[in-house]
Amino acid sequence: MKILIIGHKGMLGSDLVLRLAASGHVVSGKDVGDVDITSPASCRAAIAECDPEIVINAAAYTDVDACEANPDLCFAVNAEGVRHVAMACREYRVKLVHFSTDYIFDGTKGQPYVEEDPGRPLNVYGASKLAGERYLIDLAPDFLLIRTAWLYGRHGKNFVRTILAAARRRPTLDVVDDQVGSPTYTVDLAAAVERLIFEDRHGVFHVTNRGQASWFDFAKTILAHAGLTDVAVRPLASTRLGRPARRPSYSVMSNRKFLQTTGRTMRFWQIALQDYLSSVSILEQWSPSAEKP
Repeated sequence: MKILIIGHKGMLGSDLVLRLAASGHVVSGKDVGDVDITSPASCRAAIAECDPEIVINAAAYTDVDACEANPDLCFAVNAEGVRHVAMACREYRVKLVHFSTDYIFDGTKGQPYVEEDPGRPLNVYGASKLAGERYLIDLAPDFLLIRTAWLYGRHGKNFVRTILAAARRRPTLDVVDDQVGSPTYTVDLAAAVERLIFEDRHGVFHVTNRGQASWFDFAKTILAHAGLTDVAVRPLASTRLGRPARRPSYSVMSNRKFLQTTGRTMRFWQIALQDYLSSVSILEQWSPSAEKP
């Protein structure tokens, strides 16, 4: 199967390339400099050049707080960009796989969100991703929309690297304890994407690692698995951070549809985290340039 991955150098895109290529698919990659998803002509040219059977769009503007200050750019990439890719896929009769986020929800449901729950985003990023979803559903005759959350992986910045870097500099870390979600390893997500593609699934699926945690719980588990038990973690209310973008307090999503459809279960997030830490050098993760939690 010929697959084009837009955003193939990113955290998720890199693992998708490795997983799909290892399974024998012919994978092409386009990233910034190769394709501009804010340009309809660039999207058409990229698909015409690669002649794929499937396009996977892993490109997005994901800096949640920066989206508040740059809404035009945010919507240009996360909404209009999806529109352009979807229209090009429609023109060339290509299936489109796209990713969205738990941040399309407002966090007030109090139990795991299912695919049919309406989106009510609290911030610009979530609103842009929801707009992108609507373009995808309206314009792509053959699509697979995967909502996921709290991603970390072997490539690029992520929360795990941030916590380990901070633990090197400080004996005590203050981490938000009033936002709950499902930490998700991009390697596991890539495997789930491959399964959905292999089974030729369509429509909307929620895919995360199993279980739930607050950022505070996640940070404590990271340090425990890394053997950094001398670093203290204190709970912090999100209002004290003063971040520009509001986050949902509870954005856990149900994987039941994925299980019922594929017969496969996602690993618990704690097990996936252990796998991640064993596959990436701890010293490599302690980068002084990592962002603060």
